[in-house]
Amino acid sequence: MNKNKGEIQKQDYKQCSHDNTHCHDHGEKHETCISLVPIFNHLEKEQMDEIMAVTYSVSYKKGENIYCAGDKSDSLYIVSKGKVKIYRLSESGKEQLLRILHPGDFTGELALFRESVHEEYAEAIEETSVCTIKRSDLQEILLKYPSISLRVLTEFSSRLEQSEKQATGFATEKVETRIAHFLAECLDNDKQSMIVLPMNKKDMASYLGTTPETISRKLTDLEEAGYIKQISNKKIEILDLDGLLLV
Repeated sequence: MNKNKGEIQKQDYKQCSHDNTHCHDHGEKHETCISLVPIFNHLEKEQMDEIMAVTYSVSYKKGENIYCAGDKSDSLYIVSKGKVKIYRLSESGKEQLLRILHPGDFTGELALFRESVHEEYAEAIEETSVCTIKRSDLQEILLKYPSISLRVLTEFSSRLEQSEKQATGFATEKVETRIAHFLAECLDNDKQSMIVLPMNKKDMASYLGTTPETISRKLTDLEEAGYIKQISNKKIEILDLDGLLLV
């Protein structure tokens, strides 16, 4: 018998557990968080000190959830160490990767403007430290320093653009085109030809709407066509960027 959406979501929540034994750290980690994140790093030291006073840090092991779909959304989460994947589950339980957070990246920003629940999952994909600021504390800071609000809106715009680009790619582009564009976007601004994939092939497949097997096969095809050279499992050299963008 088919499960309805509510039953599936309820099951997903049960599978998403939290460990309440995490230690809350204070001190230097806070300063690292605040200085890393773009919405705060333009502030004066005294202003950063105000934010650090209402910030606490939590450490997570690989595979542990920072939050789950259905959890109350009431905090901003800033990655200070490690990596966090943000994803959704379809009604059939299939994972759709939305983005990978690195040190300095943040999530949970919608909690700053309205009371809601998370629609996504946040999971540590390696040993990770996350700084957390409660909505009520951060709202006071936003009112005091409007420049932070402007930077949050800029980040909103960037994420919306990326989400629309991802959705359009699923609907209109071939798998090899999505992979080629993904590789091109991994290039640094200094135009170095060598890239290190920001995620493993399983997560890359989830992000691009395909399978790990297809990722491996298409990378081999791109290599045989002379566009790339696979140096290792995650390191790739771009040999022909112009050609890659035309795939």
